[in-house]
Amino acid sequence: MPDHRAILLIRCPDRPGIIAAVSGFLFRHGANIIDFDQHSTDDEGGVYFTRLEFQTGRVDLPLDELRRAFEAEVALPYSMDWRLSAPTPPKRVAVLVSRHDHALLELLWTWQRGELPAQVSLVISNHPDLRSAVEGFGVRFEHVPNGRDQREAAEARMVELLDGAADLLVLARYMQILSGGFVSRYAGRLINIHHSFLPAFAGADPYRQAHERGVKIVGATAHYVTAELDAGPIIEQDVARVSHRDEVEDLKRLGRDLERRVLVRAVRLHCEDRVLVHGNKTVVFA
Repeated sequence: MPDHRAILLIRCPDRPGIIAAVSGFLFRHGANIIDFDQHSTDDEGGVYFTRLEFQTGRVDLPLDELRRAFEAEVALPYSMDWRLSAPTPPKRVAVLVSRHDHALLELLWTWQRGELPAQVSLVISNHPDLRSAVEGFGVRFEHVPNGRDQREAAEARMVELLDGAADLLVLARYMQILSGGFVSRYAGRLINIHHSFLPAFAGADPYRQAHERGVKIVGATAHYVTAELDAGPIIEQDVARVSHRDEVEDLKRLGRDLERRVLVRAVRLHCEDRVLVHGNKTVVFA
């Protein structure tokens, strides 16, 4: 059955009348608001964020025409950064992975069960090891070797594969540094899972760093990727308790469980249009 809904995300300077303007516009065009959330960074002079979900069955304009009307009547007068989208067709997700399979398989299992509102369209790896596992889900697998001496050619090949095939790119433990040019190409739609509770223990081997510091919790962080390593806006995090008896391998095992859950939650939030980026932070309407 068709999904007669649309989602409106807005970020703009906070001022009186925004809610009235948006809701009045939707009412005039026959939309029925079924979910509404909002946030402002300050009572005066702040930034206003909102997520609206509305029924479109009785809307008097096609979605493209509704977008143009909203731009002229509401978005421009209120200086809005906004997007209006429908949940169907679902966003196409491509995954970059190396040899660690736990985060990738959790994504594929969740998608196969119908619990991820997306279409996993492609998996690219710098190793061939996971081909049979990925193709068992009916998903295309491409092996693109990558390394310091191959990076430019590898990234060019990945861009060729990804263009027109993905709305979101997910790094499910892809153990290669991506160039600034590649990252900027997918700005705002490139999610990484980091095996640490950022900003603690950024960089390589965070569980060993955590063990050496004697931490009592370990964590995982899903964030948008930026040119600065492990410093992009955080979407989702989780932690698990550890004790003095836990060794590095115990921390890694706990971390793998966290990484699975955190990455799936972050991808789901993005695909449901529940995330707005504000500087190096996010507003997440969960």
